[in-house]
Amino acid sequence: MERRKELSRLVAFARGGHGHPELDANGTSDYQELGAVLCDGAMGTMFYGGGVFINRCYDELNVSQPDLVRGIHMEYLQAGARIIETNTFGANVVRLERYGLADKVREVNLAGVRLARESVNQIREKQASEALVAGALGPLGVRLAPEGKLTAEEAFEAFREQVAALTEEAPGVGPDLLIVETMVSLAETEQAVKAAQAVAPNLPLIVMVTVDEAGNCLDGKTAEDAAIKLTEWGVDALGCNCSSGPAVVLNAIERMRAVTTLPLAAMPNAGMPRSVEGRNIYLTSPEYLASFARKFVKAGVTFIGGCCGTTPAHIRAMRAALRALEAQETAVQVAAAPVAAEALENKVHPPALGERSKIGSMIAAGDFVTLVEIVPPKGIDCSKELEGAALLHRLGVDAINVPDSPRASARMSAQSLCVQIQQHVGIETVLHYTCRDRNILSIQSDLIGASSIGLKNILCLTGDPPKLGNYPDATAVFDVDAIGLVKIVKKLNHGLDIGQNSIGGSTGFTISVAANPGVADIDNEVRRFAFKVQAGAEFAITQPVFDLRLLEEFLKKIEQFRIPVIAGIWPLTSLKNAEFMKNDLKVSMPEEIMARMAATVSPEAARAEGIAIAREMLAEVRGQVQGVQVSAPFGKYTAAAQVLGFSDGEMA
Repeated sequence: MERRKELSRLVAFARGGHGHPELDANGTSDYQELGAVLCDGAMGTMFYGGGVFINRCYDELNVSQPDLVRGIHMEYLQAGARIIETNTFGANVVRLERYGLADKVREVNLAGVRLARESVNQIREKQASEALVAGALGPLGVRLAPEGKLTAEEAFEAFREQVAALTEEAPGVGPDLLIVETMVSLAETEQAVKAAQAVAPNLPLIVMVTVDEAGNCLDGKTAEDAAIKLTEWGVDALGCNCSSGPAVVLNAIERMRAVTTLPLAAMPNAGMPRSVEGRNIYLTSPEYLASFARKFVKAGVTFIGGCCGTTPAHIRAMRAALRALEAQETAVQVAAAPVAAEALENKVHPPALGERSKIGSMIAAGDFVTLVEIVPPKGIDCSKELEGAALLHRLGVDAINVPDSPRASARMSAQSLCVQIQQHVGIETVLHYTCRDRNILSIQSDLIGASSIGLKNILCLTGDPPKLGNYPDATAVFDVDAIGLVKIVKKLNHGLDIGQNSIGGSTGFTISVAANPGVADIDNEVRRFAFKVQAGAEFAITQPVFDLRLLEEFLKKIEQFRIPVIAGIWPLTSLKNAEFMKNDLKVSMPEEIMARMAATVSPEAARAEGIAIAREMLAEVRGQVQGVQVSAPFGKYTAAAQVLGFSDGEMA
């Protein structure tokens, strides 16, 4: 917690603030509200470009050519970097031994820290701007056993020695934080993390891996694997650097964001190097990299910088891009300020929750709500979905939930299917609405239009990143997340757009949000849930829950800001389906359920067992929640009906 508080303070400090930003009880803050912090670029590229031979030990230049190192630090600071890394990427005993410098670990690292600190102090005096020093550690450059000869214990000791040297100076003279970067294997990364936490437990720790074109670490682990492990190991921020360019790093970052809530760091190469007249040249332009700086911010990255091939010109262009984003945000705030008095006059009170829709009425009355999820088709024909909705309506289901391109797949728009279901079937719908594909202008237009055609129930979601879907090159927007979306919907319910302009009346939406009782970082999930409630959420729908103990624990944790909760239930169809939920979607799956599904002897028996398990869960949670949302796996609407206790005599 203390390290997280310190990292929050440093982020605010580097951006010109003073003291701590607003922190919650867990010592965390909303890093996105603080904005992105620009880091520096490559050191080796600058040495090479300045005529230092490639076979030199670049880390040793801290001792033999300090003015050269200090000069590069100053160029990055003048370009706008607010975090500079010490020139110590390879200053560990394993790498230094190749140059006959194994006994110089302490000297090289201490010199690196002092040069970086001198540069930061100098820029403060010259430009009255603040910056931070990050002690940099890179990989050892050899494989760990069993693939290599180096043991985990030896790796730990090598990292421990370097961290001890980096942090020997007193606070304010030594580094402000540590960055472990370009890590190629999780086994080695674990030893670096352990060493940093053992030697410098109070220093914030950022750890970045490097990935291949497929977005996997060089030991075969996925970006998601890396993010999950780093979160478990207690680092303070994580991300991806180096790799083969900004597009690959953005892919990895979006995949990491799906499985962690920690602050993210992105520091890509300037593309892949090309040999030009015997020299390795990186051809990615500063302008191209700057365009990705904006994309990194939209993806939720806090720490943005460059790696191999990047120069002060790249950092300067990235700084200009970040300033443009800041100016846009400021313009929105300034534009809204003069109309505050007028907005107060235009503000309306939305109808009471019970008057907005059937679902709103049931929620307000404390009735038990039954929802069934119908996923939009991948084509233009939604006849099967309409037939399924009609069956469920006849059987007595209260409303249909319609996801918005789940797992970033290309499907019929959720809004279109909702309208067709309501018009042709007559059952109410709950529209899932994500921030992934729309900027704030489009969000408002969509929602105003949805209200005008009779859609009255909105589930506010951040959305799965495009890299999870079947069009991985699609660009995510994420102008806001689910919390920001709730605020927009609430404002529209009061008859105002985000610029405080009147829209002529209330949109009259019921506002629901998602909750995930089985997420790894449950404290952060609870924190975000509290923010959603504070923003205006009126009821919640959970992700599919199989371990009911997690649901019970979640309900206890939200007692102080409890709103009605509808539990998600998914009838399993097979052991393979259960394994997919557990391993691919990271859903907590009790071994008892896995064993029951494994014991089935036919597909029919597996489906029946899945329905039986779901019915048992429904019976157990009925007294704890205000409703259930049952998914219809693979379009099996009769399975959903059976879970709810309805007859399956009619087929959809």
